[in-house]
Amino acid sequence: MNMIYLNNGLNMPLLGFGVFQITDQNQCEQSVLSALKTGYRLIDTAACYGNERAVGAAIKKSGIAREEVFIVSKVWIQDAGYSKTQASFEKTLRNLQTDYLDLYLVHMPYGDYHGSWKAMEELYLAGKIKAIGVCNFLPDRLVDLVLSHKIAPAVNQIELHPFCQQKELHQVMQKYDIKVMAWAPFAEGRAGIFQNKILVNIGLTYEKTPAQVILRWLRQNNIIAIPKSVHSERIRENFAIADFLLPMQT
Repeated sequence: MNMIYLNNGLNMPLLGFGVFQITDQNQCEQSVLSALKTGYRLIDTAACYGNERAVGAAIKKSGIAREEVFIVSKVWIQDAGYSKTQASFEKTLRNLQTDYLDLYLVHMPYGDYHGSWKAMEELYLAGKIKAIGVCNFLPDRLVDLVLSHKIAPAVNQIELHPFCQQKELHQVMQKYDIKVMAWAPFAEGRAGIFQNKILVNIGLTYEKTPAQVILRWLRQNNIIAIPKSVHSERIRENFAIADFLLPMQT
């Protein structure tokens, strides 16, 4: 499995499994179990997704040791602020049936996210979180957070795919050694991304799907990706991006 080092030295998988919009608890649990069986070791959820319990149950049922699974969750806008973030974090731990998180993120740059960050710094220093980061922070908010606190975010989870490459934001993040984590790597299926001629033609060359081409492109740019699917065959397909070999000439 390809890994990336965060700015605090933590090793994180470059390819993970996301559960955004999987609201059916049984379906979420089965999808996560399928992902773990396939070989995924990074699972991304959030308090506002309403499926942390299903994720926790799946990890327990998988029989995989806790330290082998990299769990990511997020604090939502309604829980922004120092004390609310502390309470939300403890609820997240209970839901996930764990006593620590590998990565905890501020979900949106709204409300008292500076208070949230202060709470997260303390939880990180106490060893309850291995790394802390943010989501959806544009350059101004991101730089302000870095300059206002002792610990810089390890990750910024942003919309990133071939149609939305966020190059300016990426440059700012490189300056502060903040890693890019792509949500919606398939643009949520919009704009005919799976029928895009360039992606289709690259896929034909390597006998891969457009989705696999996108995930391989993200990996080669050291961008963490968290594709979502509730279909076992797609989950396996999205994981199979190591063998981009030119077909044998006959």
